[in-house]
Amino acid sequence: MSIIDGTDLEDYFVRTRWFAGKSRPFSVARSRRIADLAAGGEGVRVAVFLVTVEYSDAEAGEETYQVPLALYDEPQEAIAHAFIAAVEDEGRLRHIYDAVHDRYAMALWLNGLVAAELSGAHEIGGLRFRRVEGTEPLDPELRSSPLTGEQSNSSVRFDDVAIMKLFRKVTPGVNPDIEIHRELTRQHSEHVAALYGWVEADVNGETVQLAMMQEFLRTASDGFELATGSVRSLLANPSQSVEESGADFAGEAARLGTAVAEVHAALRSRFPSETRDAAAARALARALEDRLDHALGVVPELEPFAERLRAMYATVAALGRLDVQRVHGDLHLGQTLRTAHGWRIVDFEGEPGRPFAERSLPDSPWRDVAGMLRSFDYVPGTVALTQATEEGPDPDAEDDLRADLAREWARRARGHFLDAYVGALCRTESVGADAAAPGEEEQILADNRTLLDAYVADKAVYEAVYEKRNRPAWIAIPLAALAHVV
Repeated sequence: MSIIDGTDLEDYFVRTRWFAGKSRPFSVARSRRIADLAAGGEGVRVAVFLVTVEYSDAEAGEETYQVPLALYDEPQEAIAHAFIAAVEDEGRLRHIYDAVHDRYAMALWLNGLVAAELSGAHEIGGLRFRRVEGTEPLDPELRSSPLTGEQSNSSVRFDDVAIMKLFRKVTPGVNPDIEIHRELTRQHSEHVAALYGWVEADVNGETVQLAMMQEFLRTASDGFELATGSVRSLLANPSQSVEESGADFAGEAARLGTAVAEVHAALRSRFPSETRDAAAARALARALEDRLDHALGVVPELEPFAERLRAMYATVAALGRLDVQRVHGDLHLGQTLRTAHGWRIVDFEGEPGRPFAERSLPDSPWRDVAGMLRSFDYVPGTVALTQATEEGPDPDAEDDLRADLAREWARRARGHFLDAYVGALCRTESVGADAAAPGEEEQILADNRTLLDAYVADKAVYEAVYEKRNRPAWIAIPLAALAHVV
């Protein structure tokens, strides 16, 4: 039974950060109430909905979002900013709020995971709470507070102990973020936050995973914010070289390269990997071309690069083999955290918009490497655009120098990341070796350069589509990259 109509939901969706279709014409097609929970004496009830929206643009299609609602008989001033609507429900007026912002509602999720500690699983009101064996117990008195920076999902911090990610766009099946974190937690990987547990429900005979609870990393800094801060510091004093400035990111990039290589090695040890034949390379080349064809329909500005991109993809089709394994699938600086104990990799969901079954397929680890290389290139462009917005156009004699410094910052970061990645790759594949054999690193890079370059170009095409739809003024960043890549 629905308690809120489509119009209220549509108004609510366009006000959120996590709804991916704000720039597209859409309508609520249907909603389904999949769970009901109650919080004892606090007076709150929670109804969890799956809401399906349909798009009426040229791409059409539909997406399903998880919407947890906190229902109160009286207005709640403390969470007035999360108010959605006041509606009739079971013969009474209910004041409806986004449950993520309500600590009494979020305590229900925490209590479910606490209850699952002994048996490994516990069911409440249509939700099933699961725990990872051997992980730290959770204190039921932890207090929640929502984080503000995330976009595609919603995250809730429980004091300085745990963080819960509530998935917004959902689809049946195993969420790769949960699956990979579970395996790496069991392996005691130092490069991820431990997974404590997750929440799921059965819908139409299929399991839909709705949330995950992880260790909260107290000393963590967002990797992209750290990198942009480095560039801002560099450009504040353009009279110094990158190396002399104290804002060089090369060392951090190298440490991150080692961490990514070690995560890839861990994934190879926990999930199947294989070497595929030339037919797989041809299939990959077709997929890259298909993505380009689709992108050209959205971003006409890509047309000047199309012929050279197709030629690049043709070299991929000529490869004789393709090594694949489980990978991150959407790796960039925003999916990393720098802690006092080193780099951590987060958000193993894979590329947004793809079904879980596709995201979980083995892929080339060089796709992840390409994503990180593009991210280093994005940092100076982001700084330049945000500074222009904040300060307005005010060219001076040092602008060219700053642009050269920014390019050098990115070049050094990319180079050190790639060198460290390949070096760590050699060490993980040569068990017991402290260093690669002479020429081994150069040979690995030479053998994979065609694939890496194609993935870098493909990522820039993907970025162009994203920016065209979401931040048209930013499309210059991926287009400038394509002018140099192809």
